[in-house]
This record gives sequence, structure tokens and C-alpha cells, in this order.
Amino acid sequence: MIDKTKRKASEDHDDLDQILDDLKVEPLPDVKPIKSNGYDTRTETARKCYPIYVGGANCSCGIGTSMSQKTCDKMRCTSCDFKVVSFDNFEWTTDTDYLFLRNHAPDFQKLKSNLNSRKGYRAYCCQCSFRSIKDLAQLKDPQLKWVCGKH
Repeated sequence: MIDKTKRKASEDHDDLDQILDDLKVEPLPDVKPIKSNGYDTRTETARKCYPIYVGGANCSCGIGTSMSQKTCDKMRCTSCDFKVVSFDNFEWTTDTDYLFLRNHAPDFQKLKSNLNSRKGYRAYCCQCSFRSIKDLAQLKDPQLKWVCGKH
């Protein structure tokens, strides 16, 4: 009886080896992470502005930090979930409102009817909020739900 059990186990083992041989499973090659210019690409793509700066047409755009005060050009609105667009050397007219933005943003051709040309200003908007700004400033207005959308 013991002899039959050992023989059966040996046959099962041989069958398993035969199946693995038929699959021809090869070991996976060693994979090394790819680096670009000495930086890990995962952290390079996930950079965010902190704090977020907004400013006029004379302010440079890019990743803003406390040391490099640049206006964020990748903002998104967490309220309407639209990209914040900006227009250099323009400011919003006094009759601009939520409904106008909702119907026309982000199309400049449609928005220009409520934009006045004004040197040094930058007009920002999403589909629910807008601001005209001349000087560099931190974005602290609690009514604006704008965040950096990653650079």
C-alpha cells in the first residue's frame, strides 16, 4: 500500500514537471529604473507650486516656491474642475459674472467681449471665478478654489 502511494506521488510530480516544461517559462530579466538627467522621473513629474503665486503680465510663469516666486501656469479649479486660463495685458470688465464665464470659458474669442486691454495686468479665469492682477501675490483668497495642477 505504501509502495502504491509513493509511486502515485512520483507520477504526479513527473506530470507537473512535464507541464512546466511545456510552458517553457523563462526567468524575467533584471529591470532597473530609468533616470533622466540624474533625477527620478516619478518625482520630476509630480512637482507642485507651494505657495501658489499669481501676478501680472510682467511676472514670470513656472513652478512657484518661496525662493522662486513665479506665477503658476498650471492651475485648476477644485470647484468647477476646469483649468485656470490667463490672458496677459488684459483685465476683466465690471460686468463679468459667473454665468458669462460658465458659457464662454476657456475660449478667448468668446471671453474677449468682457476683457479690456490693460498693460501689465493678467486676467485669470476658470468657469466659475475670475481675477485681474497686476502685482505678484500669493493666492490667499478663500473664494478662489484654485490649486496647482502639477508641473
